[in-house]
Amino acid sequence: MQQAAQAARLVETPAAPVLELRAIHKGFGRIQVLTDVSMAVYAGELHALIGENGAGKSTLLKIMFGAHKADTGTMLLNGDPVALRNPHDALGRGISMVHQELSLVPQLTAVQNIVLGRERSRFGKIDWGDARRVALAALKRLDFSADADVPVGRLSVAQQQLVELARAVAANAKIIILDEPTASLSGRESDKLFSILRELRADGHALIYVSHRLAEVIDLADRATVLRDGKLAGNLMRGPDFTEKSLVRLMVGRSLDQFDDYQAPALGAPALRVTGLTRRGAFQDVSLTVHRGEILGLAGMIGAGRTEVARVIVGADALDAGTIEVHGKPIDIRSPAASIAAGIAFLTEDRKAQGLVLNVNLASNTTLTRLKSTLGVINRQEQREIARASLLKVRATAPVTYLARQLSGGTQQKVVLAKWLLTESSIFIFDEPTRGIDVGAKAEIYQLMRALAASGAAILMITSEMPELLRMSDRIMVMRAGRIAGELSRPDASEERVVALASGGTGWTETA
Repeated sequence: MQQAAQAARLVETPAAPVLELRAIHKGFGRIQVLTDVSMAVYAGELHALIGENGAGKSTLLKIMFGAHKADTGTMLLNGDPVALRNPHDALGRGISMVHQELSLVPQLTAVQNIVLGRERSRFGKIDWGDARRVALAALKRLDFSADADVPVGRLSVAQQQLVELARAVAANAKIIILDEPTASLSGRESDKLFSILRELRADGHALIYVSHRLAEVIDLADRATVLRDGKLAGNLMRGPDFTEKSLVRLMVGRSLDQFDDYQAPALGAPALRVTGLTRRGAFQDVSLTVHRGEILGLAGMIGAGRTEVARVIVGADALDAGTIEVHGKPIDIRSPAASIAAGIAFLTEDRKAQGLVLNVNLASNTTLTRLKSTLGVINRQEQREIARASLLKVRATAPVTYLARQLSGGTQQKVVLAKWLLTESSIFIFDEPTRGIDVGAKAEIYQLMRALAASGAAILMITSEMPELLRMSDRIMVMRAGRIAGELSRPDASEERVVALASGGTGWTETA
């Protein structure tokens, strides 16, 4: 990160913005999503757009990109009013968008994706020579090192994201919108992306950046527009007041300082102990213990084997060697059903694909682990009552008739937790518990996790977010290349020490 360099950067506002939104209103039926929102973006700046889930960010982005039309209000490009008909119209006017859910065609190559919809033809045939020159020039500018002639579906997420960005560069877009661009990237991949964004900004591009990760915003942005409940909560320019605390206060209307308070828990007996756990090709000789009342953080680079360890513990994958003990008793876990019976709950990192049935209502989702039927018939009234009671425990207020896909990321995670509470589990494995969740919802998830631990539950938390790891863990185990690299007590834990263990650095003592 280049915080010192960024802090020294002076934001000089040009005479006029390249993109301006004035008094934007947008509703869907009876629901008013945006009310009187204004925003100005200038050439050569990275402008962050932040807010909690449901604040209206996505709707505002879609208006900028022509996917939605504002009910009232004005959009100006280079000072001239414009009414975008659709995203193709936006692209033609120099506005491009890199979506959180990548929009590439996986069967096509990087070259084909970059020129898709803008191919030039000669004598009725696509000029692939020209297409290749344009695409490779854009990829070279972004330091793309993968094979540009293989289907992009074979590329890593980071490489696919560079292809998306290359589409914008090749189209000569002067305004580039990036929606949660680092959500699926490792730290090193994110740093590379940040370097590219700084170069694009230096070349005069206007970048609109949406992220839940406020540390990124503080490091990168020249200014930030904050939305709360569909309204403009405020604007902040880089300077002494451009802090995470100030942004949070604008986002949620209150300070979250209370969530930084920490008291060491009184630990109980070991609840989960794994010894010499090995799965060939994934990890080997992993040993760790989680006590009742404890949150044990499991850290490491992407690919270190953290999730793979969790999957073996819950019986989703077979182990080749090692033992698992639950409350002091060896247990043979060969399936997820066996782990549930043993009192182990697994909240996966991909809640949409593995934790929820998106097109099913909350009553059914919440009771998936506790389905009861009489002669094959489910008592729906009883199911709704059980679901409401469990959702109330996690402070999820959405009606049980709502579909899971209609909820924000934070509420979806609460539903997953409510589902597992019905199993009366005593051991919880959280894999990336707040991925894609806004700062206010994160605080609520943290409260729920702390309350679980205080009630005597043992929690194993896998996370790639350093602030989350350091804030929530009572103790930290770090993995590297499929092995445990070291252990840190909370007083000894720091970002530098965690990174040193995870990357194989030296200069300090590891503890066993």
